[in-house]
Amino acid sequence: MTNSKLVSLDRYHARIAEVMHNVHKVMIGKEKIVELTLVAILAKGHILLEDVPGVGKTMLVRSLARSLGCSFKRIQFTPDLLPSDVTGVSIFNQKELCFEFRPGPIFGHIVLADEINRTSPKTQAALLEAMEEGSVTVDGKTRLLPSPFLVMATQNPIEYEGTYPLPEAQLDRFLLKLKLGYPGKDEEIHMLSRVQQGHPIDQLDAVMSVEELLKLQQEVRQVHVEDSVKEYIVSLVRATREHPSVYLGASPRGSIALLYAAQALAFIRGRDYCIPDDVKLLAPYTLGHRLILTSEARLNGASVEQVIDDVLGQIRVPVVEEALKS
Repeated sequence: MTNSKLVSLDRYHARIAEVMHNVHKVMIGKEKIVELTLVAILAKGHILLEDVPGVGKTMLVRSLARSLGCSFKRIQFTPDLLPSDVTGVSIFNQKELCFEFRPGPIFGHIVLADEINRTSPKTQAALLEAMEEGSVTVDGKTRLLPSPFLVMATQNPIEYEGTYPLPEAQLDRFLLKLKLGYPGKDEEIHMLSRVQQGHPIDQLDAVMSVEELLKLQQEVRQVHVEDSVKEYIVSLVRATREHPSVYLGASPRGSIALLYAAQALAFIRGRDYCIPDDVKLLAPYTLGHRLILTSEARLNGASVEQVIDDVLGQIRVPVVEEALKS
């Protein structure tokens, strides 16, 4: 690695560390989740957050948007929400005697799709195009969404009454599926001390610009992935399709997601090359929501987490050439 590349990599790593430190002013004890969220942003992917209310999902998205200098929009999904409430609508301007487009809340850099499983499949489909294509189509005209663009969708795993479960095709569009979980006792006490005089997010300033973020996203795709690591990724994904407890395994989109996420994680950790440990760490978050277990396996108490552990234990871990590390 040349000295100029080393200097650039160190500078990028320092800028990412600033963003993470800034977010940690709001999110206490969630270092791994913050890192994984940045993985999705740098890999140009989307996140599905499945957790109970009140654990800080909205604060995570807002603090990231503020830290990165990005616009933040929130969509509260309800059963009566229409696709046009997400994408926007054309309204007739009587003064100008023409239709003008009023953009919906999807036109933001970072969009929180709150309780996405509470809206109808038709509205979910409108969000799907935006996530996959980076654009929306209204009245036959395609409009590009701002760049960067990240959707963080949430769903409550406790209440299922009146909900519309996301179809597998839509789950496959999310790069990662994460759970925040409850904070520890000491972390929760620390949180109370921080919010006693006012919420820390109100004092949060941007530490990175949108232009810098776009540059980082470009640099992430240049992270080297050795052929043996690519083979490891494909072997893991193929093993999910052949596991006896799995009815439907991960698609090739899962392989691509694992590749992009591994590149982003390596970049965040200051490397310009991927190692198998990057893949192993990310496999549960990138593949778990892409698997459908057989009914027999579910009745016997099997879980997606167990299947991925089995797969990780079965596939031989490659050795990355030491020359890449020098």
